[in-house]
Amino acid sequence: MKSGFRIATIFGIPIYLHASWVFIFALITYSLAMQFTQLHPQWSPTQHWTVGVLTSVLFFASVLFHELSHSVVAMHYKIRVVSITLFIFGGVARIGREPAKAIQEFNIAIAGPISSYVLGAFFFGLTVTFPTSEIVGALGQYLGWVNAALATFNLLPGFPLDGGRIFRALVWGATKDFSRATRVASASGQLVAYGMIMFGAWLGVVKGQWQSGLWLAFIGLYLQSAARGSVAQLAVRQTLSGLRASDVMNTEVPTINRNTSLEEYSAEVLRTGRRCHLVVTEDRLVGMMNVEALHSVPRDEWTNNSVQAVMIPRERISWAAPEEPLLKLLERLLAADINQMPVVTVSGDDGAQVVGMITRDAILQVMQTRAELGSALAAKIGRNNIARV
Repeated sequence: MKSGFRIATIFGIPIYLHASWVFIFALITYSLAMQFTQLHPQWSPTQHWTVGVLTSVLFFASVLFHELSHSVVAMHYKIRVVSITLFIFGGVARIGREPAKAIQEFNIAIAGPISSYVLGAFFFGLTVTFPTSEIVGALGQYLGWVNAALATFNLLPGFPLDGGRIFRALVWGATKDFSRATRVASASGQLVAYGMIMFGAWLGVVKGQWQSGLWLAFIGLYLQSAARGSVAQLAVRQTLSGLRASDVMNTEVPTINRNTSLEEYSAEVLRTGRRCHLVVTEDRLVGMMNVEALHSVPRDEWTNNSVQAVMIPRERISWAAPEEPLLKLLERLLAADINQMPVVTVSGDDGAQVVGMITRDAILQVMQTRAELGSALAAKIGRNNIARV
């Protein structure tokens, strides 16, 4: 899922709104305005819509608070939180890696429901604190119930809901086997998802509640897809297990000297079609040059400027060590949303020597090859076992 457009940064975490959020925000606002019109006919139309918009904003602020609670606990365990995105089904926090221990996953997962229950109590408290205000009462009642419902729904044992992650943490802690725990949690998640789809169909066909039934079925489909995706991620982990950057890197690295003029660099790009080059001096990495940096300089100044003037300095380049595990490297590529990374060895005198380049495509090719070999090997073993019988 694309992140969408950025609206804020909280605790160093970028907050995004997905395009689908606009639709659900408008739908919830309209539904609330109509609901307040029926429950409070004495209010003016302006009050109905104003309270509807405010309640919708606070609802999504509650969802954001829920995701931030997960994120703060993850950051406590030194797990980088890449972003938080609000979208049609609520919110999702992207983290740089999986928790290292079952207790970490449990604490990260449980933080969300706890925060929503706390918010629910807070909004219910507003109705008690301001008993004579109809507006505060209507807003507080709705947000109190919706936060309690959000927390309770997320506690369902359906991965990747919070309850599913809690369930995986418990199985992980009991078996000491992350892979097994993920498969069990994924199976539970798919059962919950199918249950929601069938219940949604029942609401629509039998009860005639098409809107609620269709919405519940859509959520079930999303959860079913996410649960299956968790198994796919597990397969990636197992496929890349034991591999390091040096096993996959390409030793043929496009390089260029820092004294090369931008005019000469543009000719090199046109000749080879390569849009990115590492800048080296005596085999030492000093920076990176690409077409975007080239176009930052006006065309008539290319002859008088060198690559060194506009290159990305070494300190700002993400690079990998030859011995870095390939799974960790892939996670870094995905988290930074970059397609390639130089592989560098660093000597004691602070010199950095480029030994290769690694790309997402190279990693995907290794995954595909290993998966094909694994399937062929499994089939061969199966045939041998049948022959013995």
